[in-house]
Amino acid sequence: MFDTHQTKTLQELTTYLLKGRHASPARLREVLRFHEYRYYILNTPLISDSEYDMLYKQLEKIEKDDPSNIPPNSPTQHVGKGLIKDFPKVDHLVPMLSLENSYNAEDLLDFDRKVRELSGLNEVTYCVEPKFDGASISLIYENDLFIRGASRGDGVVGDEITANIKQIRNVPLSATFHNYGIQQIEIRGEVLMNKKNFKVYNDTLIEEGVPPLANPRNAAAGSLRIKDTAEVSRRKLEAFLYHVSYYTIGENYKKTNVPATHSAMLEMLWELGFRSPKQEMKLISGIDNVIEYVQEFEHTRDELPYEIDGMVIKVNELKLQDQLGMTSHHPRWAIAFKFKARQGTSKLLDVEFQVGRTGAVTPVAKITPVQVGGVTVSSISIHNEEYIREKELMLGDTILIERSGDVIPQIVKSFPELRNGAEKEIRFPKDCPICGNVLYKPKEDAVWRCINLACPAHIVEGIIHFISKDAMNIRSFGEANVWKFYDLGLLKDIPGIYTLPFDRIMELEGFGQRSVTNLQEAIENSKKQPLHRLIYALGIRYVGETTAKTLANAVDHLMDLASYSIEQLKDLEDVGEKVAGSVYEFFHNSDNLHLLNKLEKLGVQFSNEKREGPLGGNFSGQTFLFTGTLMVMKRSEAEELVEKNGGKIAGSVSSKLNYLVAGRGAGSKLEKAKKIPGIRIISEEVFLKMLET
Repeated sequence: MFDTHQTKTLQELTTYLLKGRHASPARLREVLRFHEYRYYILNTPLISDSEYDMLYKQLEKIEKDDPSNIPPNSPTQHVGKGLIKDFPKVDHLVPMLSLENSYNAEDLLDFDRKVRELSGLNEVTYCVEPKFDGASISLIYENDLFIRGASRGDGVVGDEITANIKQIRNVPLSATFHNYGIQQIEIRGEVLMNKKNFKVYNDTLIEEGVPPLANPRNAAAGSLRIKDTAEVSRRKLEAFLYHVSYYTIGENYKKTNVPATHSAMLEMLWELGFRSPKQEMKLISGIDNVIEYVQEFEHTRDELPYEIDGMVIKVNELKLQDQLGMTSHHPRWAIAFKFKARQGTSKLLDVEFQVGRTGAVTPVAKITPVQVGGVTVSSISIHNEEYIREKELMLGDTILIERSGDVIPQIVKSFPELRNGAEKEIRFPKDCPICGNVLYKPKEDAVWRCINLACPAHIVEGIIHFISKDAMNIRSFGEANVWKFYDLGLLKDIPGIYTLPFDRIMELEGFGQRSVTNLQEAIENSKKQPLHRLIYALGIRYVGETTAKTLANAVDHLMDLASYSIEQLKDLEDVGEKVAGSVYEFFHNSDNLHLLNKLEKLGVQFSNEKREGPLGGNFSGQTFLFTGTLMVMKRSEAEELVEKNGGKIAGSVSSKLNYLVAGRGAGSKLEKAKKIPGIRIISEEVFLKMLET
């Protein structure tokens, strides 16, 4: 539809407009149509959502000032058109319109003014809920059975994706709508991948040599287009259902008690087994209170287990929603308050190659500094050589980057169509950039590695990991000091941490008596760290914090793991083929055994002092599991309190679990626990009261 020349011209005009400059209404409409085409047809947007919204609002204002000259094909007169033709097309029972977006309090005040003017009310009650950052879906149930799932598509017609929706565990295949007198119902929602599952899935991709996905939203949206349902299931998607768009009453049903408010509809969906935002929603009277709430919520968005990009404010009374009606583009009874953008465009200036503790060579992109999600980003890991090819990256490229919550910034894509010929190929080194040895890459691996065990990067990065907060937690040390001590010959390996020459360190600039004493005490205290921290600190490939705890709980002494076979290791919870093979290899390597022998002789604790709670403790004999975000304390702190009071921490929901403590945004674990008799589901507040008794 748009050739290369048009693409460059329209993107240049876009850049011009985003700087606050102006163009004719006709040109502005052309720019918006171009970006709709990139978004809806090609699924390769050139600008972020917030940048598109900025241009859209500019056109809206122009047309509002001169409503007599609005062409019928203006982007403001319809929902963006176009579908990727991979699946059968189906009509939505009711069009899926976009929400009007707002970015400040003034927009919300104007929205409320219009609602009050149209309704004649002095004050309106709103239902405020998170704006989920996923992929929109529409579900239809007839006679209590799930019969069809569809993507949003162009808002009128979507892709029929029923088989993929059925892979989402928290979407019921049947629900007792007849109890409400409902025969047919269309429900709107969002499919997403929570942060934890996204990280696990990306880690799996990296292990398999496949470039990781950029963000949870892309992971969810891409999943709905996959034709292999087994792969969809593997991604562990979730669905939030937040709106009933249509329903019919069954003629033969004796009782009809369909809710009269939006919040009650969410309650109904929740009671029927759907993951609605019942727990996250809040009823608020008056727009001033709404503004205060959404602005406060933005500061806590990263505490949620899933991504959101704003809050949705909806008139709660359904009759009033009907009275307010809709425009051709959006409902008049709802508005989205968008948080600060998490995306931005930048220039790829250079690539540096870093060597990690496993010898893996990681390219790091140096970019023009850009503010994304409240953070200035100037460096981004680009993972491996295949990732560079996958993203078609070249030095000098214009790139789109994204930072979602606590997710590390990622390059979403490059824009080859914007190149001017001055770009250069990124050449991956053949020799280690630290020690100069030839790099090695097995056929099944995507990562080039330096296999020289004497390479300073191997040694230093291993020490840095060993002393880190989640490992042996040696405070007062720090990455800079590790490199300094190594360069001066004061530290050569991990056991050397415990034989540092403090008299020589005292002579170094910046090291006084107090700082050296603090470092000595921190190193001495680290010898008493629990066994699972030591296992994690050793840097065994594929062994994270959770797996380290599993391994520690299986033995009385660290060296007991040396007698485990691969099959015995695989029998442990959540230990698969790769992890078992890596652990077995580590404990059958003579150099590693020599290192462990040194550490034990230096006094590092190798025994597993399994701390049983005090006899008669509050939680003696009870098993707990925490899910969602706790508001008073960190989850690790709560787990420690359980153990100190005689309780145990479970790794998953099962019939052996006594208490599930559900924090804010609790998801699949909560749903599973509801279905198992005997599990008590409590809030953080109740948990804290139990500690006091």
